[in-house]
Amino acid sequence: MPDLSPLEAVTDRAVVGRRSSPLEHVYLDYHASTPCDSRVVEAMLPFFLETFANPSSSVHTQGRRAAEAVEQARARVALAIGAAAGEIVFTSGATESNNLAIHGAARAASGGRKKLLATSVEHKCVLSTCKWLATQGYEFAAIPVTGDGAVDLAALVDLVDDRTILVSVQAANNEVGTIQPIAEVAQIVHRAGALLHSDAAQALGRIPMDVDLSGVDLLSLSAHKCYGPKGVGALYVSGGVRKAPLEPLLYGGGQEGGLRPGTLNVPGIVGFGRACEIAAEEGPIESRRVGRLRDWLESLVLEAVEDVHRNGALSRRLPGNSSLRFDGVEADALIANLPDIALSTGSACSSGAIEPSHVLTAMGLSREQSYGTVRLGIGRFTMEDELEYAAHRICDAVTKIRSTGTGVT
Repeated sequence: MPDLSPLEAVTDRAVVGRRSSPLEHVYLDYHASTPCDSRVVEAMLPFFLETFANPSSSVHTQGRRAAEAVEQARARVALAIGAAAGEIVFTSGATESNNLAIHGAARAASGGRKKLLATSVEHKCVLSTCKWLATQGYEFAAIPVTGDGAVDLAALVDLVDDRTILVSVQAANNEVGTIQPIAEVAQIVHRAGALLHSDAAQALGRIPMDVDLSGVDLLSLSAHKCYGPKGVGALYVSGGVRKAPLEPLLYGGGQEGGLRPGTLNVPGIVGFGRACEIAAEEGPIESRRVGRLRDWLESLVLEAVEDVHRNGALSRRLPGNSSLRFDGVEADALIANLPDIALSTGSACSSGAIEPSHVLTAMGLSREQSYGTVRLGIGRFTMEDELEYAAHRICDAVTKIRSTGTGVT
């Protein structure tokens, strides 16, 4: 069993009462989405049934109450990343936030700046946005990464110049969990007079975040990655909306300072705020607990079967992330043999793709090695007995596939 501190053990026992699934089905896909914390749901409910008014309707009491709840949530999200409330713009999620940051900066750019940079391991929504803009007269170049998935700083120095509008480097990778050196990246980017954007969807609530210390100009967040509801997120804009070097994607009623107009999703925003409040209060203890559980899970698997490899930066990765590669075993075949275990072959947004993970190939893995990789993500509601059960099932499935030749690469 993992060596948990007394406080972590208390937290572990407290999670039992909030278990989201029975032991016979174990959820290990926390990077794709997290279950909504019951405390978050409780905070949201009144804004569906009681305080349901439009927060823009400030002429009456119900509207003002909804507006006040939005501002309280804005302050809670800001506090979780060390920002000011006026620097938070609510969106529908990290994908919209990423698009707003990149499209918005590109449209607002002046002075002959036409170049966009992003690491080769960014989420598809970042890379797809940059590639589309490249068809519209902008330039795009992918920054290579090292074998553990970290941004190649020397390559970044060579690529960024006085024509660069924006550089996008994720805070932590959604597949292998590698945590990027954002503060070092910021120094390089700002010397060239460019903006730094970071997709922090996977980082919120899992690792410490401080926008001032990191030096980011724009930062994308998502509620459903930190035990909040789906369909809501935020974009941090350094200095606030009025100083935002961005053009809006949408035009309408002027909500969110005109940068993201449209009727606000009040229940979702309230839930996001509550999720951030919980993350700020419990995150450090939770991350230590989850990290030790992850290490224990990996030790169980590595000791039971041969030819297993871990992908990513082992000393700088998200606490609940484990990217495992099994020689001679296709990930799809392994998952097919584990209907009682929820895990994935990579980014959830790439599910069903025939091509191997762009993250793994960018790190230098072959197609065969990429096809043999599974992503396991554990989190707040993961229990020790679930991991023991999952490790046993995974090892049995690997042994079976190797012995029968089914799914061998």
